[in-house]
Amino acid sequence: MPNAIPLEALLAVAAALFCIGLFGALARRSMVGVLMGIELMLNAVNINLIAFWRYLTPSSTGGQTFVIFVITVAAAEAAVGLALVIAIYRAWQTSNIDEVDSLKG
Repeated sequence: MPNAIPLEALLAVAAALFCIGLFGALARRSMVGVLMGIELMLNAVNINLIAFWRYLTPSSTGGQTFVIFVITVAAAEAAVGLALVIAIYRAWQTSNIDEVDSLKG
């Protein structure tokens, strides 16, 4: 791996992306913004999985398998999350998390 990116650089990028996603999930009041923050955090996990796979065991396919699994879970989470956002918007006419304070619509 003569021209490879160092592992520390990949982990720093993943940590920065995770922190941005965490801030986005905690600071946003819009449900769509929270879902976007969660997706950023899942992408940071994918970067970590691929980085550790590449530097520790590049001969096996374990890292790639986990990344495909995480991408599948992220897609399902996005579909279910957006369906919930649409249902909540139809019931309360808002996508602001602070205004949705009960289970009755």
